[in-house]
Amino acid sequence: MGFREYNPNPAKRNTVDCAVRAVSKALGQDWETTYAGLAVQGYMLNDMMEANHVWGAYLKQHGFKRYIIPDDLPDGYAVRDFAEDHPRGTYVLAVSNHVVAIVDGDWYDTWDSGNEIPIYYLSYEEVR
Repeated sequence: MGFREYNPNPAKRNTVDCAVRAVSKALGQDWETTYAGLAVQGYMLNDMMEANHVWGAYLKQHGFKRYIIPDDLPDGYAVRDFAEDHPRGTYVLAVSNHVVAIVDGDWYDTWDSGNEIPIYYLSYEEVR
């Protein structure tokens, strides 16, 4: 379990595309497909694709559900703690001004965001 460097940007740019990167990892899509999907979602919601409610709506369309980080967790509960507590499954965490994907206990990002504090997360729920 731990940090895994992940940058699907075709030009390997390290830009403000964290939502595209995280969502692409969580959905197993390439960067271009995710970028286009989020752009359309943003257009439909009249907002930028990096807005939390835009990428959140896109993930919900793909079977994810949103959850708040419980209040009873200790102060300083970080991405790395969440990953340790969730060794199986696919999650996208919203942290202050950033988005990160966790898959089976590893967090995927262009930098080690393990110390960031999550606010809420979306989790993939299989449709039965």
